Amino acid sequence: MEKIRCRWATNPLSIQYHDEEWGVPVHDDRRFFEFLILEGAQAGLSWDTILKKRENYRAAFDKFDPEIVARYKAGKIASLLKDEGIVRNRLKVASAVGNAKAFLNVQKEFGTFDRYIWQFTGGKPIRNQWKSLGKLPAKTTESDAMSKDLRKRGFNFVGSTICYAFMQATGIVNDHVVECFRWKQIK
Repeated sequence: MEKIRCRWATNPLSIQYHDEEWGVPVHDDRRFFEFLILEGAQAGLSWDTILKKRENYRAAFDKFDPEIVARYKAGKIASLLKDEGIVRNRLKVASAVGNAKAFLNVQKEFGTFDRYIWQFTGGKPIRNQWKSLGKLPAKTTESDAMSKDLRKRGFNFVGSTICYAFMQATGIVNDHVVECFRWKQIK
């Protein structure tokens, strides 16, 4: 019997991402940083585009080590802007460096980014019960609050819609539709 998935998982890469990662609660700071960078890079593009470039991003951004990324200087940024394996947008690349610095500040203040980011849902995932993808919101009061606080802390490319996609990707929100086999598996 074929598995029922969320309808956006349509190719081998997105199916693997859907089945193994999307909506699974994250508690690893480096993984959070990866998704902050990738979700910001995705703005205005398809997620499939980012998934195809993900391994290139891992290589280009030193496996998403925020301590290394925060130290990038003009020469490294210039080389990233020539890297065809990533989205070569000056603002998005610069924001990755700025976000790394802000990320480290959050870690210093809260001990971990994990402790900070989960406060927006009271430390527990939101488990929605959508019957169709058309019902999923683009943003919520929680993503609005997250966006506002992240911007206050110096983050960029963290509008409410990007924050909601980040919440979905990192399992802060389970937005698998109820007929999807993953909805039941992720608690």
